[in-house]
Amino acid sequence: MIGIVMVYSSSADIAIQNGGSPSAYLVKQIIYVVLGLCVVWFMTAVNLKLFQNGKVMFAMTMVTLLALVYVKVFGQAVNGAQGWINLGFMNIQPAEVCKIVLILYLARMFSRKENEVTSSFGDYVGAMGSPIVLSLILVGLIIIQPDLGGAAINSAIIAVMIFASGISWKKGVTIILGCFFSFAAIGLPVLTKVAESSSSHGYQIQRFVAFVNPFGTARGAGSQLVNSYYALSNGGIFGVGLGNSIQKMGYLPEPNTDFIMAVIGEELGLVGVVVILLLLGLIVARTIWIGVRVNDAYSALVCYGVAAFITIETLFNVGGVTGLLPITGVTFPFISYGGSSMLVLCMALGCVLNISAIHTRSRVLEK
Repeated sequence: MIGIVMVYSSSADIAIQNGGSPSAYLVKQIIYVVLGLCVVWFMTAVNLKLFQNGKVMFAMTMVTLLALVYVKVFGQAVNGAQGWINLGFMNIQPAEVCKIVLILYLARMFSRKENEVTSSFGDYVGAMGSPIVLSLILVGLIIIQPDLGGAAINSAIIAVMIFASGISWKKGVTIILGCFFSFAAIGLPVLTKVAESSSSHGYQIQRFVAFVNPFGTARGAGSQLVNSYYALSNGGIFGVGLGNSIQKMGYLPEPNTDFIMAVIGEELGLVGVVVILLLLGLIVARTIWIGVRVNDAYSALVCYGVAAFITIETLFNVGGVTGLLPITGVTFPFISYGGSSMLVLCMALGCVLNISAIHTRSRVLEK
């Protein structure tokens, strides 16, 4: 509900400037939220064993891989990244879908190989080498779009899933470092060539320059971050009031998506931002708590993956808005305008609610 209100507040003026209706983004966001609630209901009703079926997960993984290939060749470029598939009524971002697919896929693989996870390093690599390589291929396809934010979040999800599988910290760090250096030595040169041939390669460099010296490039690449600073400074502790943001009046690019938290900071102040972060923190904490209490490894891993997904995406967005991290185009969970992000997040939470319901029923039966 907060997201719907803030999308309307942050997008009405932009929509009018573009010659559209002030409620255009509001109507679409309401549709996305309703569809998201339908996805939540579906995921709570479906038998999660469906996603533990090898054929189903293989099909989901291959469809995601093919979608990432397709989007690089034929996809629609938005904000420097060629990462969107236009379906007419909405745009789908395969890099978003990849997050939930990786969580379900790796949860299945790690839970089926529990003995190898806690055994010798060689047995672990033999059992989990192929799934990890496939996961890195998916991340590589996201990098060449180029979508560094999406690639970083998916990589972080993989790392969290590895550590959550029960492997020792020593083995986990060794595997992650091994993946990193192998990827840097083998995959990075190829990806660099592809990225250099992309017209959006310079766009990524400009974002990094803006991160290092935003005020020095305030009339160019740094304008987005500088206007975000102005919004946060103007909002102060209690904000200027809902609907009264100045920076959303054409000064701050993407006020309803990547930088919606800057508008919230200006209108609702630090208090409003903290309330939203606490609400998300409550969701993440509850998700982790459910994962701790469930009885099977698969359900626990799904919960940990979803918690990591929401946490990392939140940190990347807030980091970009405040200048602590380079701007990566990552949306703020449940608040930013967008269909792909909303539907994937709702699918993830639907899985957690399903797991929670199963666990609650099993506890009642035990009593």
